[in-house]
Amino acid sequence: MAKIKITQVKSGIDRPERQKLTLKALGLNKMHASVEVEATPQILGMVTKVNHLVKVEQVNG
Repeated sequence: MAKIKITQVKSGIDRPERQKLTLKALGLNKMHASVEVEATPQILGMVTKVNHLVKVEQVNG
């Protein structure tokens, strides 16, 4: 399975509670924090819900 790097680029402040919880579930709790995760359908669905708050990059290797 491919890996992706997710970086939070906008704040979760003044966002709906579901979006805040989605960021927390992805492991993002601070601005410019990054996590590398497997690109599963569940993770990709979460990224879609907060795509205006995060930046996604493919990880080679």
